[in-house]
Amino acid sequence: MPDTMREFASSSNGDRWFLCCDEATRNGYVLHQANLPSGGAATRVAIGDFLKQGSAGPEHQALLHLIGTLADDRGLSQ
Repeated sequence: MPDTMREFASSSNGDRWFLCCDEATRNGYVLHQANLPSGGAATRVAIGDFLKQGSAGPEHQALLHLIGTLADDRGLSQ
């Protein structure tokens, strides 16, 4: 079964970031899809490692925002 993916950020140069869930293990991870001129490689990174790379980047802020909305959707913000 394919992993579930939700895009949470994209850059002006065509890079895209997805929050993903491994269907077999139910573990979350970030998938970075590089733009085609850069080769288009996809890189899978653990969520914690992604956030450690730098919380000032717009893609990091977008992930933190998405996580906050997911928590709010499940009533966890109360």
